[in-house]
Amino acid sequence: MLTGMTDVRSADAAKRLGVETTGIEIIDEAARTASPRDLFWPWFAANVSVFGISYAAFVLGFGISFWQALVVTVVGIIVSFALCGIIALAGKRGSAPTMVLSRAAFGVKGQRVPGVVSWLVSIGWETFLAILAVLATATIFERLGWGGGTVTKVVAAVVVATMIVLASVAGYHIIMRMQSVLTWLTGAITVLYVAMTVQHLDWSAISSLPSGGIGATIGALTLVMTGFGLGWINIAADWSRYQHRDASGAAIVGWNTFGGALAPALLVSYGLALAGSDEEVLAGIGADPIGTLATLLPTWVLVPFLLAAILSLVSGAVLGIYSSGLTLISLGVNIPRPMAALVDGLILTLGTFYVVFVAESFINPFQSFLITLGVPLASWAGIMIADIALRRRDYDDDALFDETGRYGAFDWVSIGTMVVASVLGWGLVVNNFADDATWNNWQGFLLDPLGLGTFIEGTADSSAYWEGTFAYANLGVLLALILSFVVTYAARRGTVRRQESGT
Repeated sequence: MLTGMTDVRSADAAKRLGVETTGIEIIDEAARTASPRDLFWPWFAANVSVFGISYAAFVLGFGISFWQALVVTVVGIIVSFALCGIIALAGKRGSAPTMVLSRAAFGVKGQRVPGVVSWLVSIGWETFLAILAVLATATIFERLGWGGGTVTKVVAAVVVATMIVLASVAGYHIIMRMQSVLTWLTGAITVLYVAMTVQHLDWSAISSLPSGGIGATIGALTLVMTGFGLGWINIAADWSRYQHRDASGAAIVGWNTFGGALAPALLVSYGLALAGSDEEVLAGIGADPIGTLATLLPTWVLVPFLLAAILSLVSGAVLGIYSSGLTLISLGVNIPRPMAALVDGLILTLGTFYVVFVAESFINPFQSFLITLGVPLASWAGIMIADIALRRRDYDDDALFDETGRYGAFDWVSIGTMVVASVLGWGLVVNNFADDATWNNWQGFLLDPLGLGTFIEGTADSSAYWEGTFAYANLGVLLALILSFVVTYAARRGTVRRQESGT
């Protein structure tokens, strides 16, 4: 009894401090006070980043023209965030985190398969954002003449990690208020950056960029989709679970899409013009995105630019760590939500220190591993979207936590679909870091047999690479997404009907 009373007092104290104590359980009706337009703030704040401008160089790196890149950017960003919006519908229907709601498609125990993938992706990418924030601080401090060495990196790592951990531990309500403030702050500084660099645009250079083929265009589209909306899709319902039960589904999809897509669509489009105007910017962004963008600014703008860069990266990392904590609990780790966020935050901190100070060469293999996980995540998204499209009723709250309930322990159709689609998908993507992550060069095993590409081994004078029209198109991501949707929509129609009828 004493332990129970202590837990209650601790929860009450946390609530008075504004800390969200709700974990993966269903949100009470009284607490569902959010409206669809509230979704604008977290998605906009997490994506209004000057780092988004640097994506333009990666898009143009496929060898396509400015106009091809512009179409690919706008379409890819809007479509990918619209898919996030569809996943967000599940949050309104069930008022639980994304990975708990996914139990309806995979089974209460079977959900652990995509759950582990989701947790690794969230932890990994948010650690990558923290690393970028630390390295950006060092680069700009060095240009300002304030150092930039080990001490600067240590202080930056501590400050960045502390902000991310504290916000993610505080939870939903504080994060929502924080994101609304960050939206205006980072947005204003980003507008300042555009105003200070617009004179660098050279429309003759932009218009002279040569056009690329269909393979390069598809590859650029896949990059944009995975870099933006699909990168967030596994946590989309986490931010809609506080929505009114009678909230408009179309409004939820619309505000989610508008909030997520508005800033990156504008920023990447501007970045296309900026990178297309200057070959040095185009080449430098791949190695040092933030530092390269900073070279275009006068010295007095560097401090607010650094502030915007760090806060926007922190904003994105906070969303990821908050959600990864929920995913950790859904996998069966029985700890309070704030503690789960703290655990994941500590993992992020240790990962950041390790990569920045111990093994800087680890960054490319690290990215290769995370990109590999993008294929099964795309498959999960296709299955989940199909499952949402098939359902006509809200989720059975109790059954989401009961392996003997209507959703069962395992849904082998969904699990099998994800496994097969992932294997096929890996066969149609390539390892972008072939020299640094040689253990991943098995990817793309279907390209040569299908005549889509050929792997060229590296030599003492050159790096390993793929050649062929569709080698870098990363068709495997689109295949995993579309194939999983089609198979699930056709094969699980009867299952969903039986689940909703309670038989």
